[in-house]
Amino acid sequence: MVVANQKGGVGKTTTAVNIAAGLAMGGLRVLVVDMDPQGNASTALGVEHGEGTPGTYEVLVDGEPLVDVLQRCPDIPDLWAMPATIDLAGAEVGLVASVSRETRLRDALDAFFENHYVDYVIIDCPPSLGLLTLNALVAAKEIMIPIQCEYYALEGVTQLLKTINLVKGRLNDELTLTTVMLTMFDARTNLSSQVADEVRKHFAREVLDTVIPRSVRIAEAPSYGQTVLSYQFASVGAQAYQQASAEIAARGVLPN
Repeated sequence: MVVANQKGGVGKTTTAVNIAAGLAMGGLRVLVVDMDPQGNASTALGVEHGEGTPGTYEVLVDGEPLVDVLQRCPDIPDLWAMPATIDLAGAEVGLVASVSRETRLRDALDAFFENHYVDYVIIDCPPSLGLLTLNALVAAKEIMIPIQCEYYALEGVTQLLKTINLVKGRLNDELTLTTVMLTMFDARTNLSSQVADEVRKHFAREVLDTVIPRSVRIAEAPSYGQTVLSYQFASVGAQAYQQASAEIAARGVLPN
């Protein structure tokens, strides 16, 4: 499942790591692939991702086996991560002249699945539609779009949907938009409710019942190298992500 939205500040990485944590804490084996050179997902999962740490760049550009760069999340036994370092910022250039440049991640995952099993792969993308995001879309079966409950919530989603359809038609027939998640919901404002209603009209089937609220605990957790589920499990934000994870799991695990 790829978590994508080229509009920044929508809670994309936060959603990716906390949904992954929720699924793993529910007894599933989960792998997070960090495709963002900023490495924010790696930070939130508490895995090493300093410059020179083997990770996504080495897998995509150098062809290293995925299993050789995986790290286990220290707080959650059934959660692994492929970390992203600042080196990944050069991957776009490094991949331009590569053969099958759009399928590097899919090929790496296929090779990994020959001898290893996980229930979910959650792929966190940069807020752009470049080669890194394209690799994620080609590798995935499902796509999740986080949409914040603020002005211009659907801005950029139209372009993302066009890109999804383009990838679906040419590179990955299996790619399906299955999940839309409402984030940063503020129950005190009419705006949040209005935006939520608008999103539910556009994505009646895909939008989750669970809404992720604005939460100080969610914002604080990455600074401690943790997901909010590890940091403050009893908090409102953590419980919302736990419920959202349960919703996703209830839809069924797709076969590898």
